[in-house]
Amino acid sequence: MATRRPSRRTLATVLAATTASLLLSACGDQTAAGQGSGGAGSGAAKSDAPLFAKLPADIRAAGVIKVGTDATYAPMEFVENGKIVGVDPDVAAALGKHLGVRFEFTSGTFDSLITSLNSGRQDIVMSSMNDTMARQQGLDDKGQKTGNGVDFVDYFVAGTVVYVQKGNPQQIRSIADLCGRKTAVQRGTIFEEAAKNRSKECEASGKPAIAIESFPTDAEAQTRVKAGGAVAGVNDYPVAAYLALKADGGNAFEVVGNQIEAGPFGIAVAKDNPELRDALKAALAACIADGSYQKALDKWGAGTGAVASANVNTGS
Repeated sequence: MATRRPSRRTLATVLAATTASLLLSACGDQTAAGQGSGGAGSGAAKSDAPLFAKLPADIRAAGVIKVGTDATYAPMEFVENGKIVGVDPDVAAALGKHLGVRFEFTSGTFDSLITSLNSGRQDIVMSSMNDTMARQQGLDDKGQKTGNGVDFVDYFVAGTVVYVQKGNPQQIRSIADLCGRKTAVQRGTIFEEAAKNRSKECEASGKPAIAIESFPTDAEAQTRVKAGGAVAGVNDYPVAAYLALKADGGNAFEVVGNQIEAGPFGIAVAKDNPELRDALKAALAACIADGSYQKALDKWGAGTGAVASANVNTGS
């Protein structure tokens, strides 16, 4: 996927933003930019932070790590009062304290993020992106080589789940019930891939394929399900659980079935930048050790997706 994936268990938290407001803002201009998280100010060439020296020289000089994200993905990353907030910005802020630089988030469409990284417009991608072997190797969904690939510093674990209208009027029990049904997903995500894989299974068993409707943003897919144009959506568990909790005061959606295909989310770094990759890995390890990482996740009710240690390229 340009791919997302999640594996969450419970999201019992009261968040400040409503999914309804997210749906409205996210369908518009996705250009929220310049959102800083933690660390030293821009232009800092020196820092007393313990891991500052591990960073590449250009980032040390700038004092900033430029981050590409798709800020339409509450509670992981979304826009609230004109600012990009959520799990990923808070984890980045914790990393920044150990690295002595700030993380500057810029929002764009999810399926363009790796391109922005490879072009040099961004230093990293931090956007609930699944670490997959295909992404590591620079392969598209047909297995064709499209680039050099990226490395991932894995910081979260999540799985895919189905969500439906509140009350489940179509009696969908799991992804197995979507054969022949209209299903909404965000384009270029791991859960779009999960829907395609399930669709092949439908056809192999003599059932009609899933009628997959792919949208540029997750908010558009959610709106499609809410309006009844699709019987279900497929999404990361934390996002789906957040929707069920917050959209229309908890009256818009519900989650059905169990999580499938749980896997790691990773911070994507260009293959030719191992120095930055290793600095981020060291910073994540430090955040895990001092408790700031778990605190950032727990703030958004995502603590069950925590990793126990910092690792690189664990996805399959």
